[in-house]
Amino acid sequence: MRTITTTAELAAFCEAAKAEPYVTLDTEFLRERTYWSKLCLIQMALPGDGEAVLIDPIASDDLELAPLYDLFRWERTVKVFHAARQDLEIFFVEGGVIPKPLFDTQVAAMVCGFGEQVGYETLVRKIARENLDKTSRFTDWSRRPLSEAQKTYALADVTHLRVIYESLSAQIAKSGRERWVAEELAILSDPATYTVHPDDAWQRIKTRTTSARFLAVVKELARFREAYAQSHNVPRSRVMKDDALLELASTKPASVEDLGRSRLLLREARRGEIADGILAAVKAGQEMKPEAMPKPDSSKEQLQVNPALADLLRVLLKAKSEDLGVAAKLIASSAELDALAAGERDMPALKGWRLEAFGNDALRLCRGEIALSAKGNAVRVVALTG
Repeated sequence: MRTITTTAELAAFCEAAKAEPYVTLDTEFLRERTYWSKLCLIQMALPGDGEAVLIDPIASDDLELAPLYDLFRWERTVKVFHAARQDLEIFFVEGGVIPKPLFDTQVAAMVCGFGEQVGYETLVRKIARENLDKTSRFTDWSRRPLSEAQKTYALADVTHLRVIYESLSAQIAKSGRERWVAEELAILSDPATYTVHPDDAWQRIKTRTTSARFLAVVKELARFREAYAQSHNVPRSRVMKDDALLELASTKPASVEDLGRSRLLLREARRGEIADGILAAVKAGQEMKPEAMPKPDSSKEQLQVNPALADLLRVLLKAKSEDLGVAAKLIASSAELDALAAGERDMPALKGWRLEAFGNDALRLCRGEIALSAKGNAVRVVALTG
């Protein structure tokens, strides 16, 4: 197996890849101690029995990824990943580029009926008829030299992917579901998927409190935490965990002495730059003008769910998912079904390919235009007249 450690070697391999219909890719990275993923290794393989290589950005200073990013922009070669989101985030953050065209075998597998978020190991076993040795999965990929076991493990993530890609792409073409996959991949290809704005960070924090003033302090604390974590490249939890953030939003400390009385705040956060940032954030939240305060989403609390209709929608979804061979959760979530039964209509289940696969009949069921009947193990849709 060959390990590429120079820009010239990488450029030559990427030029060879441009002559191919596709190339498979994967990465190994670390993120436990940083905000941004640390890229440790890239694996690539050409179709069929073509060469598979490791690209090592750590072992040498004479390696720039510009040739790889150039390949990502080359639209005649499909770039194939499995569960691509974290890989794509790395390349977007480091190189400002997202591979095009893109194919994600996890997305394709869900459309082909392999279940929700199917793992690579499962696809290798079911499609490639091989078994993977996963003993190197949790090793430290930043340490050098890499062992032969690590290299073998890493290459297996792109060599079997060739067979999986060819099988899934053929199944999708046969079923005519290319548009379904394209709609899902559009989310992965959108730079907004990988852009985290500190102003929006508060929306990820779960709280049952609807007080606008409390949420204003939460917003400012979350904004500070996100900005600090990004600029210092440390995990959010190293600044403060969610439970500590909510505690601070409740107690509203005004001094370092107040921070010292926190039950949940890390010791390192009770002094210095983090402490100053926390106190400034609490003050900003308390002084926020009412019109600028976050508005809690109370729409779901006001929904009056029709439980009988929600149950019928679940039966319809199960019947549709089995008929189509697509994971039910990929089509619609349980929360969406309840919202649909309460009269809500703005949801993914009623857009794009999901509207065609499930949404149209779901709306007809809600309007009383169809009924469901059972015959043996099958559930059928029956049109109602009059």
